[in-house]
Amino acid sequence: MTEVRYLGHSAVAIADGDTTVLVDPFLTGNPKAAISAADVHATAILLTHGHGDHYGDVVDIAKRTGASVQAITEIADELTGEGLNAIDTNLGGTAKYDWGWVKLVPAWHTSTTPKGQVSTPAGLLINFKGSVIYHVGDTALFSDLSLVGKRNPIDLALVPIGGHYTMDRVDAVDAVELIGAKTVIPIHYNTFPPIETDAQQFKSDAESATRSEVVILDPGQAYNL
Repeated sequence: MTEVRYLGHSAVAIADGDTTVLVDPFLTGNPKAAISAADVHATAILLTHGHGDHYGDVVDIAKRTGASVQAITEIADELTGEGLNAIDTNLGGTAKYDWGWVKLVPAWHTSTTPKGQVSTPAGLLINFKGSVIYHVGDTALFSDLSLVGKRNPIDLALVPIGGHYTMDRVDAVDAVELIGAKTVIPIHYNTFPPIETDAQQFKSDAESATRSEVVILDPGQAYNL
């Protein structure tokens, strides 16, 4: 069974007992973090972009666990310079693993790492042992979200709803319709005052307007695929 555990903000861990894929591990300094960076496990780490609230503890966790890190080319090059095993895909590119594959897809946002490396942000289409999970990353609403699941129907989408830095919960309803996932988990909200929003209202609106089921997780809670 595949478990998707929400770690707070945009950080999630996808695991089945043998393998753990960690996405956007912003834990230190995250007031909603469900686990400390020192305690999290990872087989592989995936980054949507370079902002500190997503890049987070990637270097420390990867060095401690030996996990590979997949990120867009410029960030991967920076991480290689840190001594990490970095996989340098670009938009549209797919990296294969013994547990599945990960494709980088477009997101409308900006991206600069804590060291100042400017790059293009991405979403992550993740095939984890046959389950297809779309971590939308930080993005505004845009129509090409409808293309991501065209070849690979999406079982679960992780969608930002907080506004201010990403789409808000109203735009996120339209995003959910475009994505067409069976299940949606809202992320990137209520971590800091500028992104406080009503997740229950988002759930109500999205389930009324689309065919997707919305599951709201508190940090630390998990959803089983």
